[in-house]
Amino acid sequence: MFELDSKMNDERIEELGENHVGTSAKTPLRADAFDISDEEKISRIQESVKDILFTLGMDLEDDSIQGTPKRVAKAFVNELFMGLNPKNKPVPSTFDNNYSYGEMLVEKNIVVYSTCEHHLLPIIGRAHVAYISDGKVIGLSKMNRIVEYFAKRPQVQERLTMQVVQAMQEALGTKDVACVIDAKHLCVNSRGIKDIESSTVTAEFGGKFKEKDTKNEFLNYIKMDTNF
Repeated sequence: MFELDSKMNDERIEELGENHVGTSAKTPLRADAFDISDEEKISRIQESVKDILFTLGMDLEDDSIQGTPKRVAKAFVNELFMGLNPKNKPVPSTFDNNYSYGEMLVEKNIVVYSTCEHHLLPIIGRAHVAYISDGKVIGLSKMNRIVEYFAKRPQVQERLTMQVVQAMQEALGTKDVACVIDAKHLCVNSRGIKDIESSTVTAEFGGKFKEKDTKNEFLNYIKMDTNF
């Protein structure tokens, strides 16, 4: 009976991943996620990667492979998944809207490098973020950094889109924020169906961006040719 239940659970887990299902709008982190240091995490991940490579049959004494476990571990903690750690969260620089700019501001083509949490394969694309000031404006580079912070963790694109909007709303004190992300998922492009042409588009619209005219204005800005 236990073996049957275990098999059914494995099949359910696999089905969730294949269907790109996210279980929460928040990144699923344990309460003790930061009880150990980054150095300890790198050490543990290094041993795990070494075990994976050994199990696959790789010769860990080969000059090209020897340093791979540590390189992967450092990349996981310090780069690819640095957005898991709240200490890396950008502090948004906001200012009073002294020039009374009342139209939407759109930051287009923000590069997205993330990692699919179902297969730990890359997600690569572009984010377009917009807001309408309700008294505050935000430094332009901070919009890019907010996208980067939430992208640098195991993700699903739907959650990433929502998290960017929520962070911008919190920083600006307004609901009038929108985000559209268009990205390729290598879990689709390089495995499974192996469709190298398809991409995934997700959107989150808050406040005035839920109104048809405002939403269409934002989407039209995204379509504008900005090749200089």
